Amino acid sequence: MRHLKALLLGSVSIAIMAGSAAAQDDPFASFTPVTDEMLQNPPAEDWLSWRATLNHWGYSPLDQINRDNVDDIEMVWSRAITEGFVEGAPLVHDGVMFVPHPADVIQALDATNGDLLWEYRRELPDDVPAIIVTRGLAIWENLILLQSKDNFLVALDATTGQLVWETQIRSPDNWSWSTQGPIIANGKAISGRSCSQQNGPGGAEGCFLTAHDLATGEELWRFYTIPQQGQPGSETWGDAPYETWHHVGSWLTPSFDPELNLVYFGTSVTSPYAKFYFAEPDELDNEFLYQTSTLAIDADTGELVWYQQHIRDQWDLDHPFERILVDTVIAPNPDEVRWINPNVTPGEERQVLTGIPGKTGIFYSIDRATGEFLWARETTYQNVISDIDLTTGRATHPIETIPTEIGQQIFICPAANGGKGWHQGAFSPLTNTIYYPLHNSCMNTLTTDTDIQLNPREISPGEDHLGNVFAVNVETGETEWVFETRAAHGSLVTTGGGLIFGGDLNRRFHALDQETGEVLWEVVLSSPVNGTPISYAVDGRQYVAVSVGGALNSAGLLGQTPELRPGTGGNTLYVFALDE
Repeated sequence: MRHLKALLLGSVSIAIMAGSAAAQDDPFASFTPVTDEMLQNPPAEDWLSWRATLNHWGYSPLDQINRDNVDDIEMVWSRAITEGFVEGAPLVHDGVMFVPHPADVIQALDATNGDLLWEYRRELPDDVPAIIVTRGLAIWENLILLQSKDNFLVALDATTGQLVWETQIRSPDNWSWSTQGPIIANGKAISGRSCSQQNGPGGAEGCFLTAHDLATGEELWRFYTIPQQGQPGSETWGDAPYETWHHVGSWLTPSFDPELNLVYFGTSVTSPYAKFYFAEPDELDNEFLYQTSTLAIDADTGELVWYQQHIRDQWDLDHPFERILVDTVIAPNPDEVRWINPNVTPGEERQVLTGIPGKTGIFYSIDRATGEFLWARETTYQNVISDIDLTTGRATHPIETIPTEIGQQIFICPAANGGKGWHQGAFSPLTNTIYYPLHNSCMNTLTTDTDIQLNPREISPGEDHLGNVFAVNVETGETEWVFETRAAHGSLVTTGGGLIFGGDLNRRFHALDQETGEVLWEVVLSSPVNGTPISYAVDGRQYVAVSVGGALNSAGLLGQTPELRPGTGGNTLYVFALDE
């Protein structure tokens, strides 16, 4: 009955669409199926994936809005978003915008004015956690893909909103969910999920990556992010009882390299965080695979090709964030790059997986074909990594930061909100630079009888601002510039006009110059800027869109700048363009 109701709501949406079509051209008349080739080389006017492209650049080549005229853009339409946490990015194809709302609501809108074309509302069980967010969708052929909160992969008709098929990924009785849309890899929807101590008997069984056939919804493979008993990697959990193996989720969309046919996932921490809760003292340096790692997975088979573990976490410093894929010359500057593999030949071109994968704020460059560590550097202040092995990439952790008994208090940087959090960075091929929203944030931890208590955060020593936009050149590792904000900063998008669009939790949405970090335009919106901005074009006119509202970590970040009281004007999607 639950899914029948969703289908009937889709039928209502058809009526809405038909009524508006009588007064204007059918927005779906020119809708074309989205092929794998289009996803791998998308039209400039569309935004077809969570980060626009499968390599997660977060870059739009559109340049109608540029450094010279950005000060002339204005809001052209807005639309309310349903109640809940606002952390998502829309998709745009052929003039239609598909907007993910909290609580598994999807709307198709006319991308030129925000008029509703159809709406899908999924009826969810009462026990689905309210904190779960929807950060993205996927599109393939004529399907819109949703990872539902009740553990289904859902395919909707992109032109009507009607349910085409759905596949149960895991029993709703076992809490294992996804906050993301899948990535599309040659006809397959590939995704990960969050998981926790509520995974049911044998918590390790709840944490996995899956691939589904997009034509049928059939599951093709499953890879467990905690190795099952007896599988390679399970020995890294030492003598810890199997029933204590929990968490190690992968809760952001992976990236995909079609040439190598590899999907790149990032993973989170164990639960509990500190290992002394379930491991003996002599096992605290075990890897506990595959926590806080980058995994390169064969897209066809689900087999692990390589992995690199960034830290052996004790403090809830996840590493599930976007992996950005770039082909670049590498010549790390030793004056700014602390760790450089001695086998790196400066000036050679590499296919790299690069950026900041985790909360430590450490920026990495890794050969994405082989997993070879190339170089790494710090950005924000951190005290949990004292060294990195120059050939393996394995981190060394100061013994004084590792919890070993109940009652310990330890000062840790960054805080659990992260030097880098879930807000996404963006790459620009115009500058060969990645731009990241980062935080100067630390925390006092206390080990209790169940887990680490992550006490109120504070701004890092020596700093007076919480937020940064940090520009790092992917060839040299050099800092190009830093834009400082008192408030925490949100996700970014780069454009062919030489601009970076993004906003902060104090409601400021702005355009920065990619080369200098100068603010070229700014507007004050109604709520904290927590949505992911995008740029698209319809009939030759470029638009910039962003959603505002609360987010899961807003309270913790705003608590570090108590004089800023942005309040909330409700969850809203805003769209900007030049005056016609």
